[in-house]
Amino acid sequence: MKSILVAFSTGLLFSLGLGLGGMTDPARVIGFLDFAGAWDPSLAFVMGGAVGTFALARLLILRRARPLLGKEFACPPTGGIDRRVVVGSLLFGAGWGLAGYCPGPAFASVASGALETLLFVGAMVFGMLLYGATRFARS
Repeated sequence: MKSILVAFSTGLLFSLGLGLGGMTDPARVIGFLDFAGAWDPSLAFVMGGAVGTFALARLLILRRARPLLGKEFACPPTGGIDRRVVVGSLLFGAGWGLAGYCPGPAFASVASGALETLLFVGAMVFGMLLYGATRFARS
């Protein structure tokens, strides 16, 4: 039960940060990506603040012998850059640039009830399910 509460609280805090930082506004995101036109640098400050906060918190957290709410730190495996990483990055970037959403802000924006947001999230979830089904079928 404690882990569910921590996950919910973390997600809620993340969603609030995305909303307050303007990351859920597709027009602002597309403006940030429009280097040749009317570039809006405001999201660079949001991202810089997030990266700086994470870097400082990581330094403090890794001084501990173990996490507060777990048995050990879970670090993702490191691996090389392969075709799947490159293709996935290209698809992510294309979706972000065309729609103005990446997955986190898109899920946070579902609460707005905007049709374009619901369509984007629906298509994204469908793509995730399709990938999972094809990956399962191959194994």
